[in-house]
Amino acid sequence: MRYFSLALAVSACLLAALPGYAEEAKKTIGEIERLDPAFDQLVPKDAQIEVLADGFEWSEGPVWVPEGYLLFSDIPNNRIVKYTPGKGTDVYMQPAGYTGKPKFEGMEPGTNGLAISPEGHLTMCCHGDRNITQMIDGERKVLVSHYKGKRLNSPNDLVFDSNGNLYFTDPPYGLPGGLEGKEAELDFCGVYRLSKDGKLTLMTKECPRPNGIALSPDEKTLYVADSGACHWKAFPIKNDGTLGESKLFYDASKWKGKRPGSSDGLKVDTNGNLWATGPGGVLVFTPEGKLLGRLSTGERTANCAFGPDGTIYLTADMYLCRVKTNAKGLIGSK
Repeated sequence: MRYFSLALAVSACLLAALPGYAEEAKKTIGEIERLDPAFDQLVPKDAQIEVLADGFEWSEGPVWVPEGYLLFSDIPNNRIVKYTPGKGTDVYMQPAGYTGKPKFEGMEPGTNGLAISPEGHLTMCCHGDRNITQMIDGERKVLVSHYKGKRLNSPNDLVFDSNGNLYFTDPPYGLPGGLEGKEAELDFCGVYRLSKDGKLTLMTKECPRPNGIALSPDEKTLYVADSGACHWKAFPIKNDGTLGESKLFYDASKWKGKRPGSSDGLKVDTNGNLWATGPGGVLVFTPEGKLLGRLSTGERTANCAFGPDGTIYLTADMYLCRVKTNAKGLIGSK
Protein backbone atom coordinates (compact mmCIF):
# COMPACT_ATOMS: atom_id res chain seq x y z
CA MET A 1 0.00 0.00 0.00
CA ARG A 2 1.16 3.53 -0.58
CA TYR A 3 0.25 7.10 0.10
CA PHE A 4 1.91 9.14 -2.63
CA SER A 5 4.56 11.77 -2.06
CA LEU A 6 4.33 13.56 -5.39
CA ALA A 7 7.38 15.65 -4.67
CA LEU A 8 9.48 12.55 -5.26
CA ALA A 9 8.19 11.89 -8.76
CA VAL A 10 10.83 13.92 -10.59
CA SER A 11 13.77 12.34 -8.80
CA ALA A 12 12.20 8.91 -9.30
CA CYS A 13 12.48 9.12 -13.06
CA LEU A 14 15.93 10.68 -13.10
CA LEU A 15 17.73 8.62 -10.48
CA ALA A 16 16.20 5.18 -10.25
CA ALA A 17 16.35 4.63 -14.00
CA LEU A 18 20.15 4.67 -13.97
CA PRO A 19 21.64 1.16 -13.82
CA GLY A 20 23.87 0.72 -10.80
CA TYR A 21 23.66 4.36 -9.74
CA ALA A 22 23.81 3.37 -6.06
CA GLU A 23 26.45 1.03 -4.74
CA GLU A 24 27.07 0.02 -1.15
CA ALA A 25 25.59 2.08 1.65
CA LYS A 26 26.92 5.63 1.73
CA LYS A 27 24.44 7.11 4.18
CA THR A 28 22.04 6.13 6.92
CA ILE A 29 18.54 7.24 7.87
CA GLY A 30 16.38 7.07 10.97
CA GLU A 31 17.30 5.33 14.18
CA ILE A 32 16.97 1.97 15.87
CA GLU A 33 14.69 2.03 18.91
CA ARG A 34 15.38 -0.56 21.62
CA LEU A 35 12.32 -1.13 23.79
CA ASP A 36 13.28 -4.42 25.45
CA PRO A 37 16.65 -6.01 26.34
CA ALA A 38 15.76 -9.04 24.21
CA PHE A 39 15.98 -6.83 21.13
CA ASP A 40 19.78 -6.72 21.50
CA GLN A 41 19.89 -10.43 20.69
CA LEU A 42 18.21 -9.75 17.36
CA VAL A 43 19.80 -6.47 16.29
CA PRO A 44 23.45 -5.69 17.16
CA LYS A 45 24.01 -2.48 19.10
CA ASP A 46 26.14 -1.02 16.31
CA ALA A 47 23.55 -1.71 13.60
CA GLN A 48 22.30 1.17 11.45
CA ILE A 49 19.66 1.66 8.78
CA GLU A 50 21.86 1.85 5.72
CA VAL A 51 20.61 3.35 2.45
CA LEU A 52 21.56 1.20 -0.53
CA ALA A 53 19.65 3.10 -3.22
CA ASP A 54 17.13 5.91 -3.49
CA GLY A 55 15.08 7.91 -5.97
CA PHE A 56 12.29 5.37 -6.38
CA GLU A 57 8.71 6.59 -6.47
CA TRP A 58 7.35 3.89 -4.17
CA SER A 59 9.41 0.78 -3.38
CA GLU A 60 7.65 -2.40 -2.26
CA GLY A 61 7.64 -6.19 -2.11
CA PRO A 62 11.34 -7.14 -1.72
CA VAL A 63 12.46 -10.74 -2.08
CA TRP A 64 15.93 -12.24 -1.86
CA VAL A 65 16.79 -14.52 -4.79
CA PRO A 66 19.10 -17.44 -3.89
CA GLU A 67 21.37 -16.67 -6.85
CA GLY A 68 22.61 -13.67 -4.87
CA TYR A 69 20.48 -10.61 -5.49
CA LEU A 70 17.36 -8.80 -4.30
CA LEU A 71 14.30 -7.93 -6.36
CA PHE A 72 11.75 -5.29 -5.38
CA SER A 73 8.84 -3.44 -6.94
CA ASP A 74 8.75 0.22 -7.94
CA ILE A 75 4.97 0.28 -8.28
CA PRO A 76 4.14 3.62 -9.97
CA ASN A 77 6.90 3.06 -12.55
CA ASN A 78 5.55 -0.43 -13.33
CA ARG A 79 8.89 -2.13 -12.93
CA ILE A 80 10.87 -4.58 -10.84
CA VAL A 81 14.31 -3.41 -9.79
CA LYS A 82 17.30 -5.68 -9.15
CA TYR A 83 19.84 -4.90 -6.44
CA THR A 84 23.11 -6.82 -6.45
CA PRO A 85 25.43 -6.31 -3.47
CA GLY A 86 28.58 -4.54 -4.60
CA LYS A 87 27.07 -3.59 -7.96
CA GLY A 88 23.98 -1.52 -7.18
CA THR A 89 20.62 -1.40 -8.94
CA ASP A 90 19.34 -2.06 -12.43
CA VAL A 91 15.92 -2.49 -14.02
CA TYR A 92 15.03 -6.18 -13.96
CA MET A 93 11.58 -6.12 -15.59
CA GLN A 94 9.47 -3.40 -17.20
CA PRO A 95 6.54 -3.51 -17.68
CA ALA A 96 5.94 -5.66 -14.64
CA GLY A 97 2.49 -5.50 -13.02
CA TYR A 98 0.52 -4.04 -15.92
CA THR A 99 1.02 -5.46 -19.39
CA GLY A 100 -2.10 -4.07 -21.08
CA LYS A 101 -1.97 -1.64 -23.98
CA PRO A 102 -4.55 0.97 -22.87
CA LYS A 103 -3.08 3.57 -20.54
CA PHE A 104 -3.50 2.49 -16.94
CA GLU A 105 -5.94 4.86 -15.25
CA GLY A 106 -4.76 4.42 -11.67
CA MET A 107 -1.56 5.36 -9.86
CA GLU A 108 -0.29 1.87 -8.97
CA PRO A 109 0.11 -0.24 -12.13
CA GLY A 110 3.14 -2.28 -11.09
CA THR A 111 3.82 -5.41 -9.12
CA ASN A 112 3.57 -5.30 -5.34
CA GLY A 113 4.55 -8.37 -3.28
CA LEU A 114 7.14 -10.73 -4.76
CA ALA A 115 8.02 -14.26 -3.67
CA ILE A 116 10.09 -17.21 -4.82
CA SER A 117 8.13 -20.45 -5.09
CA PRO A 118 9.49 -23.72 -3.66
CA GLU A 119 10.40 -24.60 -7.26
CA GLY A 120 12.42 -21.38 -7.58
CA HIS A 121 10.02 -19.36 -9.74
CA LEU A 122 9.54 -15.62 -9.26
CA THR A 123 5.90 -15.07 -8.29
CA MET A 124 4.37 -11.60 -8.54
CA CYS A 125 1.29 -9.81 -7.25
CA CYS A 126 0.32 -7.73 -10.28
CA HIS A 127 -1.77 -4.67 -9.48
CA GLY A 128 -2.55 -3.50 -12.99
CA ASP A 129 -3.23 -6.93 -14.45
CA ARG A 130 -5.17 -7.88 -11.28
CA ASN A 131 -3.63 -11.31 -11.03
CA ILE A 132 -0.78 -13.34 -9.62
CA THR A 133 1.76 -14.29 -12.25
CA GLN A 134 4.74 -16.61 -12.17
CA MET A 135 7.83 -16.54 -14.35
CA ILE A 136 8.63 -19.99 -15.75
CA ASP A 137 11.44 -20.38 -18.27
CA GLY A 138 11.21 -16.70 -19.11
CA GLU A 139 7.47 -16.80 -19.78
CA ARG A 140 4.64 -15.26 -17.74
CA LYS A 141 2.10 -17.77 -16.42
CA VAL A 142 -1.04 -16.46 -14.72
CA LEU A 143 -1.71 -18.51 -11.60
CA VAL A 144 -4.96 -16.82 -10.55
CA SER A 145 -7.01 -13.85 -11.72
CA HIS A 146 -10.65 -14.53 -10.77
CA TYR A 147 -12.73 -15.70 -7.82
CA LYS A 148 -16.01 -17.34 -8.78
CA GLY A 149 -15.89 -15.74 -12.21
CA LYS A 150 -15.15 -12.21 -10.94
CA ARG A 151 -11.83 -10.44 -11.34
CA LEU A 152 -9.70 -9.97 -8.26
CA ASN A 153 -9.18 -6.43 -6.95
CA SER A 154 -5.40 -6.03 -6.97
CA PRO A 155 -3.39 -8.82 -5.31
CA ASN A 156 -1.03 -7.24 -2.80
CA ASP A 157 1.16 -9.65 -0.84
CA LEU A 158 1.80 -13.38 -0.76
CA VAL A 159 3.54 -16.24 1.01
CA PHE A 160 4.11 -19.90 0.13
CA ASP A 161 3.92 -22.71 2.64
CA SER A 162 6.32 -25.65 2.50
CA ASN A 163 3.86 -27.70 0.42
CA GLY A 164 3.65 -25.05 -2.29
CA ASN A 165 0.24 -23.66 -1.34
CA LEU A 166 0.05 -19.90 -1.86
CA TYR A 167 -1.66 -17.49 0.54
CA PHE A 168 -2.34 -13.95 -0.66
CA THR A 169 -4.26 -10.76 0.13
CA ASP A 170 -6.47 -8.82 -2.27
CA PRO A 171 -7.18 -5.22 -1.18
CA PRO A 172 -8.14 -2.50 -3.70
CA TYR A 173 -5.03 -0.32 -3.52
CA GLY A 174 -4.07 -0.91 -7.15
CA LEU A 175 -7.65 -0.88 -8.43
CA PRO A 176 -8.62 2.40 -10.15
CA GLY A 177 -11.50 3.86 -8.15
CA GLY A 178 -11.22 1.20 -5.43
CA LEU A 179 -14.19 -0.98 -4.54
CA GLU A 180 -16.54 1.85 -5.51
CA GLY A 181 -15.01 2.29 -8.96
CA LYS A 182 -16.38 1.05 -12.25
CA GLU A 183 -13.61 -1.55 -12.57
CA ALA A 184 -14.49 -3.39 -9.35
CA GLU A 185 -16.18 -6.78 -9.67
CA LEU A 186 -15.95 -7.99 -6.06
CA ASP A 187 -17.52 -6.04 -3.19
CA PHE A 188 -15.07 -7.25 -0.54
CA CYS A 189 -11.36 -7.66 0.12
CA GLY A 190 -10.31 -11.24 0.72
CA VAL A 191 -7.49 -13.40 1.99
CA TYR A 192 -7.11 -16.48 -0.22
CA ARG A 193 -5.26 -19.75 -0.54
CA LEU A 194 -4.32 -21.06 -3.94
CA SER A 195 -3.53 -24.71 -3.43
CA LYS A 196 -0.76 -26.42 -5.32
CA ASP A 197 -3.37 -28.18 -7.47
CA GLY A 198 -4.87 -24.82 -8.53
CA LYS A 199 -7.93 -24.67 -6.28
CA LEU A 200 -8.71 -21.16 -5.02
CA THR A 201 -10.29 -20.84 -1.56
CA LEU A 202 -11.49 -17.68 0.15
CA MET A 203 -10.03 -18.01 3.63
CA THR A 204 -11.54 -14.89 5.19
CA LYS A 205 -12.94 -11.49 4.34
CA GLU A 206 -12.79 -10.36 7.95
CA CYS A 207 -10.09 -7.74 7.31
CA PRO A 208 -11.45 -4.67 5.48
CA ARG A 209 -8.01 -3.89 4.03
CA PRO A 210 -5.80 -7.00 4.19
CA ASN A 211 -2.23 -6.22 3.25
CA GLY A 212 0.93 -8.00 4.41
CA ILE A 213 0.78 -11.74 5.06
CA ALA A 214 3.09 -14.33 6.63
CA LEU A 215 3.14 -17.79 8.20
CA SER A 216 4.56 -18.93 11.54
CA PRO A 217 7.51 -21.37 11.39
CA ASP A 218 5.23 -24.35 12.14
CA GLU A 219 2.71 -23.09 9.55
CA LYS A 220 -0.10 -23.29 12.09
CA THR A 221 -0.69 -19.52 12.25
CA LEU A 222 -1.42 -17.07 9.45
CA TYR A 223 -0.60 -13.43 10.15
CA VAL A 224 -2.43 -10.71 8.24
CA ALA A 225 -1.87 -6.96 8.41
CA ASP A 226 -5.01 -4.82 8.17
CA SER A 227 -3.69 -1.47 6.98
CA GLY A 228 -6.99 0.34 7.35
CA ALA A 229 -7.22 -0.44 11.05
CA CYS A 230 -3.42 -0.35 11.54
CA HIS A 231 -3.21 -3.68 13.30
CA TRP A 232 -2.20 -7.30 12.74
CA LYS A 233 -4.35 -10.38 13.22
CA ALA A 234 -3.32 -13.98 13.85
CA PHE A 235 -5.48 -16.79 12.44
CA PRO A 236 -4.98 -20.40 13.54
CA ILE A 237 -4.83 -22.78 10.59
CA LYS A 238 -6.89 -25.85 11.40
CA ASN A 239 -6.06 -29.40 10.33
CA ASP A 240 -8.59 -29.23 7.50
CA GLY A 241 -6.87 -26.12 6.11
CA THR A 242 -9.55 -23.63 7.12
CA LEU A 243 -8.93 -20.73 9.49
CA GLY A 244 -10.08 -20.64 13.09
CA GLU A 245 -11.21 -17.57 15.00
CA SER A 246 -8.73 -14.73 14.72
CA LYS A 247 -7.12 -12.89 17.58
CA LEU A 248 -5.70 -9.39 17.58
CA PHE A 249 -1.95 -9.82 17.49
CA TYR A 250 -1.02 -6.14 17.94
CA ASP A 251 -2.85 -2.84 17.59
CA ALA A 252 -0.65 0.03 16.37
CA SER A 253 -3.48 2.46 15.70
CA LYS A 254 -2.28 4.73 18.54
CA TRP A 255 0.63 5.73 16.30
CA LYS A 256 -1.33 6.15 13.09
CA GLY A 257 -0.98 9.72 11.90
CA LYS A 258 1.78 10.36 14.45
CA ARG A 259 4.39 8.23 12.71
CA PRO A 260 4.50 7.70 8.94
CA GLY A 261 2.86 4.59 7.53
CA SER A 262 0.47 1.86 8.62
CA SER A 263 0.55 -1.90 9.06
CA ASP A 264 1.86 -3.29 5.78
CA GLY A 265 4.27 -6.03 4.75
CA LEU A 266 5.79 -8.46 7.25
CA LYS A 267 8.17 -11.38 7.53
CA VAL A 268 8.80 -14.04 10.19
CA ASP A 269 12.20 -15.27 11.31
CA THR A 270 13.14 -18.84 12.19
CA ASN A 271 12.36 -18.22 15.88
CA GLY A 272 8.87 -16.98 15.10
CA ASN A 273 9.53 -13.28 15.67
CA LEU A 274 7.55 -10.93 13.43
CA TRP A 275 9.28 -8.13 11.53
CA ALA A 276 6.30 -6.02 10.51
CA THR A 277 6.28 -2.71 8.69
CA GLY A 278 4.07 -0.23 10.50
CA PRO A 279 3.97 3.33 11.81
CA GLY A 280 7.53 4.68 11.68
CA GLY A 281 9.33 1.69 10.20
CA VAL A 282 9.68 -2.02 11.03
CA LEU A 283 8.23 -3.16 14.37
CA VAL A 284 9.77 -6.32 15.80
CA PHE A 285 7.54 -8.60 17.90
CA THR A 286 7.93 -11.85 19.77
CA PRO A 287 5.59 -14.67 18.69
CA GLU A 288 3.41 -13.69 21.66
CA GLY A 289 2.99 -10.14 20.37
CA LYS A 290 5.43 -8.29 22.63
CA LEU A 291 7.02 -5.29 20.92
CA LEU A 292 10.80 -5.49 21.32
CA GLY A 293 11.98 -2.62 19.17
CA ARG A 294 11.62 -0.68 15.97
CA LEU A 295 13.78 -0.09 12.91
CA SER A 296 12.57 3.50 12.71
CA THR A 297 13.23 4.73 9.18
CA GLY A 298 11.14 7.86 9.60
CA GLU A 299 9.56 6.99 6.25
CA ARG A 300 6.43 5.16 5.15
CA THR A 301 7.93 1.70 5.14
CA ALA A 302 6.16 -0.79 2.90
CA ASN A 303 7.84 -4.16 3.31
CA CYS A 304 10.93 -6.10 4.26
CA ALA A 305 12.78 -9.28 3.32
CA PHE A 306 15.55 -11.36 4.85
CA GLY A 307 18.69 -11.95 2.87
CA PRO A 308 21.80 -13.94 3.77
CA ASP A 309 24.05 -13.36 6.77
CA GLY A 310 21.32 -11.89 8.95
CA THR A 311 20.56 -8.95 6.67
CA ILE A 312 17.03 -7.57 6.45
CA TYR A 313 16.20 -5.34 3.49
CA LEU A 314 13.61 -2.58 3.81
CA THR A 315 11.61 -0.78 1.14
CA ALA A 316 10.82 2.62 2.63
CA ASP A 317 9.14 5.07 0.27
CA MET A 318 11.91 6.26 -2.09
CA TYR A 319 14.59 4.14 -0.39
CA LEU A 320 16.01 0.65 -0.42
CA CYS A 321 17.72 0.06 2.94
CA ARG A 322 19.30 -2.74 4.92
CA VAL A 323 19.94 -3.52 8.56
CA LYS A 324 22.36 -6.19 9.74
CA THR A 325 20.67 -8.49 12.26
CA ASN A 326 21.25 -11.76 14.05
CA ALA A 327 17.99 -13.22 12.72
CA LYS A 328 17.39 -15.61 9.86
CA GLY A 329 14.36 -15.61 7.62
CA LEU A 330 12.12 -18.56 6.99
CA ILE A 331 12.31 -20.47 3.74
CA GLY A 332 9.58 -18.90 1.59
CA SER A 333 9.82 -15.66 3.57
CA LYS A 334 13.25 -14.56 2.38
